[in-house]
Amino acid sequence: MMAYQSEEDLSCPICQDIFKEPVVLSCSHSFCRDCLLRWWRGQPVPECPVCKRRSSRSDPPRNLALKNLCEAFALERDQRVLAGCEPVCSLHSEKLKLFCLDHQRPVCLICRDSKAHNNHKFRPIHEFAQEHKNELQKSLKSLQEKLTLFEHVRGNFEQTAEHIQVQARHTERQIKEQFKKLHQFLKEEEEARLSALREEEEQKSSRIRVKLEALSKEIAALSDTVRATKEELSTDNISFLHSYKSAVERVQQRPLLDDPQLLPGALIDVAKHLGNLTFNIWNKMKEMVSYTPVVLDPNTANPEFILSDDLTSVSHGERQKFPENPERTDYHRSVRGWESINSGTHTWEVEVGDNIAWFVGVAAESFQKKGRVKSGFWQIEFFNGKYSTRVMGDPAVALRVKKKLRGIRVHLDYNRGKLSFSDPDTNTHIQAFTHIFTDRLFPCMGTLDELPLKILQDKVSVTRE
Repeated sequence: MMAYQSEEDLSCPICQDIFKEPVVLSCSHSFCRDCLLRWWRGQPVPECPVCKRRSSRSDPPRNLALKNLCEAFALERDQRVLAGCEPVCSLHSEKLKLFCLDHQRPVCLICRDSKAHNNHKFRPIHEFAQEHKNELQKSLKSLQEKLTLFEHVRGNFEQTAEHIQVQARHTERQIKEQFKKLHQFLKEEEEARLSALREEEEQKSSRIRVKLEALSKEIAALSDTVRATKEELSTDNISFLHSYKSAVERVQQRPLLDDPQLLPGALIDVAKHLGNLTFNIWNKMKEMVSYTPVVLDPNTANPEFILSDDLTSVSHGERQKFPENPERTDYHRSVRGWESINSGTHTWEVEVGDNIAWFVGVAAESFQKKGRVKSGFWQIEFFNGKYSTRVMGDPAVALRVKKKLRGIRVHLDYNRGKLSFSDPDTNTHIQAFTHIFTDRLFPCMGTLDELPLKILQDKVSVTRE
């Protein structure tokens, strides 16, 4: 390969073709000798066609080094043409150097001077091509940016697909574990109730057996007395009179028991075992069933948050790799409740304990961040040993609290537009906000501490009407 950069480096600025008999001016610009002389005809002063500098010589010297390069290049080009590697004009077998703007196709220098292209406009093909390359490069840039975006989105989709599998398996294990506990409870309850039934059966059967044995003995004794008395009655009169006295004593001295009767409650108390069986089991289940008014949604949790298996508490930990799903807000370190609120009154309590960096509040569904200013939330926070309130992206406002808060009670009256916070330990009011709510609201909380924030459970009761 030649040492020069391109054919453009070896082209005459006047004819746009490879130099023929190149000469060099004192300004260092080179031209074909014939091209330069034609250019100077009719001009009062010879000057450089490129830089317009006046030439001190009307017959400039030859540029032998450039001539050798051009001859070598022309030879190599001809070889490429013969090998079919370089396009040439189909009419004149000359290299295509110009682009006809009228015909919108490449042409050679002979075509330019032909009748077919009379009064047509031409551009150097390398210049015209470069302009189009630049335009295409701009379009390509936007495509490349779109490609990069799509590749990023595809990566996120692939991560989402993997995360779905992980979530499904984890949730499946949790469901099985919960049902295992329920099955164990029902199994133990079944065994206890069957055991009570068997115990009652044994007790009442035992009592009946005792009574039957006593009654059988009495029947046998009475039978013997009756049989002996009948035998006395069947003897002759003399014998009867001799044994009459002993027979009467035997009959009269035999005590007669009261007629035997079944006592109340002798049978199995079926109603006790079957009556409202499912309700009673359900009522007893409340001892093992928990209910929290707010269930945290792991799909909204900041990647640095760790949620408990029952989705009732959150703590800060190592950053995890989660998909970029729309529900998750990375900048605002928070986790939302799963159920939204758009009417009625709602109350929940959060245990903060010794956590040293936390916030508790509500966030609107249309919550957005504008630059570094967040909006659409109302909260109480604790940071650097100080309590403060924050609302709708305004700066934090210091909050005076008489004693260290161990918990926060949140009460939201959506219809009246009132949100209040209080201390559940002392039932002391802390802060209240009023606002005309239009969006759905979500319970919201966050922490920078490893100690968890926990939603407290409500008491579970079973009632009937």
